[in-house]
Amino acid sequence: MPHRPKLSLIIFDCDGVLIDSEIISARMLVTELAKLGVAIDLDYVARNFLGRSYPTVMQQIRTEFGLSLPDSFEEDYRESLLAAFRRDLKVVPHVHDVLQSLAVPFCVATSSSPRRAAMSLELVGLSELVGERLFTSTMVARGKPAPDLFLLAAEKMGAAPEETLVIEDSLTGIRAGLAAGMTVWRFVGGSHLGEATPDEPEDARPHRRLVSFDSFFQIAAELHKGAPIP
Repeated sequence: MPHRPKLSLIIFDCDGVLIDSEIISARMLVTELAKLGVAIDLDYVARNFLGRSYPTVMQQIRTEFGLSLPDSFEEDYRESLLAAFRRDLKVVPHVHDVLQSLAVPFCVATSSSPRRAAMSLELVGLSELVGERLFTSTMVARGKPAPDLFLLAAEKMGAAPEETLVIEDSLTGIRAGLAAGMTVWRFVGGSHLGEATPDEPEDARPHRRLVSFDSFFQIAAELHKGAPIP
């Protein structure tokens, strides 16, 4: 990436970036909605819901399908999803090593609920590394694709937006990072995406793609704490 600015903070999205959760969430939503007679597939979920908060997803479902969701739907869905996470959730390969080796501070900014995010990080062994540096959409008035969450995270971490790198998987998150004036890499190594993921639209074009965290420091050697001081 030519003329890359000096970076003083990295903000990681959680679902689909640090944890391989998006395929689990998508399958669960497809299954639960099918019980109510709503037929959607994984591609529909990826195009419409990836990176968005649960309330936003539910509102779109109500509007698009004219569906009046049962009062118990949200609670049932969340509990079923968390049970699936306990069984199947895994950390994205090489993430643990990257987080331990970073020369600059990092934090996590996610559209997930605080409970889900905290439990997810605990299940895959990332809680101690992340610590209190977890920011969720409940902390801001507007979630992604608005820049509010990323700007809040940068402010709390004491970093300027132009010196912040965002690692995202969703178009929604990419748009939020770009709107915040940050450098954005799109991670396509989760099981819900892949190298064959279609090019992003013009308004959600990241500065580069990251296929595997195994190559993170090959791309940005200066971000490794073992790198020589310039």
